[in-house]
Amino acid sequence: MQYATLSAANANDPTAGAARLAEECALAISYNGLNQAVMMVTPLDLEDFVIGFSLSAGLIECIDELRDLRLHGSGAARHADVQVSPRAFWAIKQQRRQLAGHSGCGLCGVEALEQALPQLQPLSSVDLPPEAHFHNLRQRITEAQLLARDSGALHAALYVDGDGGVALCREDIGRHNALDKLIGALQRQRRQPSTGFVVVTSRCSLELIHKAVRAGIGTLVSLSAPTQLTVEWARRHNLNLIHLPHHSTPRVYSPAPALPDQNGCHP
Repeated sequence: MQYATLSAANANDPTAGAARLAEECALAISYNGLNQAVMMVTPLDLEDFVIGFSLSAGLIECIDELRDLRLHGSGAARHADVQVSPRAFWAIKQQRRQLAGHSGCGLCGVEALEQALPQLQPLSSVDLPPEAHFHNLRQRITEAQLLARDSGALHAALYVDGDGGVALCREDIGRHNALDKLIGALQRQRRQPSTGFVVVTSRCSLELIHKAVRAGIGTLVSLSAPTQLTVEWARRHNLNLIHLPHHSTPRVYSPAPALPDQNGCHP
């Protein structure tokens, strides 16, 4: 058997005859000078990521609480200096936790059970997306993933608008990071997430449910099947949760499917 080899010098040379490697850097995030988290991320759309992370982690309640955001550094080490409102900073100090992020993690550095299973405000229920919006969706997702064409090491989160078009796509080495980037992009563009739906290309972990609920996403579509716990949390918080299999129609896990009556008929 012969193996293809690629030196570090030409790993990102498109003429080298091998797949490009995904980029990665350490991003330290501080709020009003207080160090809060270090995350391993793909160094693209970092402003979107910081805004989305701040919202989905419950560090700020809305984008208007973010007063300033400056990115520093280059290469493998970056820093985001975030200025937030006095109310948000007070809340951050009250719930402060040191996170050591990892691209493959589920719940990064949480120090208490209350952080792993937080109290969240249920969403207002929204209608399920029209079935037509799922037509050729997997193919359209693949076409939108520009970075993944060169490297298979990237996850994506996408926003499908109310007309059924893929309006936004954000990619990252971490599935949580990709969703945070998308949440940040939606907020920066002042889009209402509940008017369309969000797709994640990765496993639908419980933390993705947390992020979706905090961001006001009405419908979350996953390319892999959810776990029992994620379904329970989605139903509890009025989040539409849909699995899009490879070769069959979309499966709706939340809201709960209608039970048949005594005659075996669905209402």
